Amino acid sequence: MIRKLAGTTLTATVLLLFLGAASYAGGDWNDSAIEWRGYEQGLAEAKKSGKAICLIFYTDWCPHCTRYSGVFHDANVIEKSKSFVMVRLNKDQNKELSGKYAPDGEYIPRTFFLSSQGSMLDNVKAPRDKYRYFYNPQGPQELLAAMDVALKTK
Repeated sequence: MIRKLAGTTLTATVLLLFLGAASYAGGDWNDSAIEWRGYEQGLAEAKKSGKAICLIFYTDWCPHCTRYSGVFHDANVIEKSKSFVMVRLNKDQNKELSGKYAPDGEYIPRTFFLSSQGSMLDNVKAPRDKYRYFYNPQGPQELLAAMDVALKTK
């Protein structure tokens, strides 16, 4: 009886761990606090509101994307996101758009800032020569600095 109970408990624990990981495939992007939009909806909203766009490409299988999603739980990022139209796209499901926004490759995650008219703000980049649209997934500082530049440029 105890063996059967232990086996059932172990099976249930493994199943819960698997289901928990699957529910956050690609990360927890804080959908409850950040108003994410699709691409077309985001472009239309930006043109109407005059807000710049923060455009992010990610995938469900990318460990860096999962870590980067945590940055969007930071209180300062949440507050600044209200000044942008926030667009998040799965690269695997948006291959054509991913190719369009790949000035230095299609690595992930990639974060771009666009004007309210949809053109790329070329002066807003991460502080590195390679992978210029890859922001540090360990903390919000790089993203917040880029958001500040985008808000001054838009």
